[in-house]
Amino acid sequence: MTEKIIEARDVVVKYNGVPVLDRVSLEVMKGDFLGIVGPNGGGKTTLLNALLGNVKIASGEIRLFGIELSKFKDFQRIGYVAQHAIQFDLLFPATVEEIVRLGCVSRGRLGRPLRAEDRRAADEAMELVGITGIRGRKISELSGGQKQRIFIAKALVKRPELLVLDEATSGLDVSIQDRFVSLLKKLSAETGVTIVTVSHDLSGVMCQANKLAVVNRRLELTEIVPGMDPTTALREAYGEHFTFVFHNERDNCLIRNG
Repeated sequence: MTEKIIEARDVVVKYNGVPVLDRVSLEVMKGDFLGIVGPNGGGKTTLLNALLGNVKIASGEIRLFGIELSKFKDFQRIGYVAQHAIQFDLLFPATVEEIVRLGCVSRGRLGRPLRAEDRRAADEAMELVGITGIRGRKISELSGGQKQRIFIAKALVKRPELLVLDEATSGLDVSIQDRFVSLLKKLSAETGVTIVTVSHDLSGVMCQANKLAVVNRRLELTEIVPGMDPTTALREAYGEHFTFVFHNERDNCLIRNG
């Protein structure tokens, strides 16, 4: 039987008494690649924060790896890339390797030298995302796409079973977004890691993920299968003015507004 990695039941989150998420339910199984999409202010990031215990829920239930969220302690099983991870001081002097190795540091090992197995894990993570060749370069010298790979590698060092990304392609051009989503698909296939990503890249999500969660205060969960028409779910979130076009011959997707 496939393991449930995330289970949410009738979750409500309120800010100043106003529901931001209203009776949201969700299941993510081991090996799933879940794309979360929806309009700005619809509750996507709030959903991630609720699932990770960063915001208090007003009602409902959340379980991680079958354990009630309030009792879950093994967050080492989860890798996380924040929304603005690649936006930092351009004069920051750290190298790619140094940033990735930060993923080896835990509360119990602060200030201690890295072990041989930690260095191997960092090397493997860099190899997996294709940044071994730039390991000695300063992170301030790199492109947005390269920085993305660095922070994914950092999140992968502990070999998490669940990788959570919050709009990791925000502010980057379309070609980088496409390569990024393809990288996530590769990671899913090669490592078996379960992936949950919030994204504005609807086409990338539709072409790579196996589940789509459309969030606009409520949540509509859809299995992504060849030839499916996601128009109904997307229009509920984005409005009637959106049309979804699927290009089978190029295995690519496009959202057209108008």
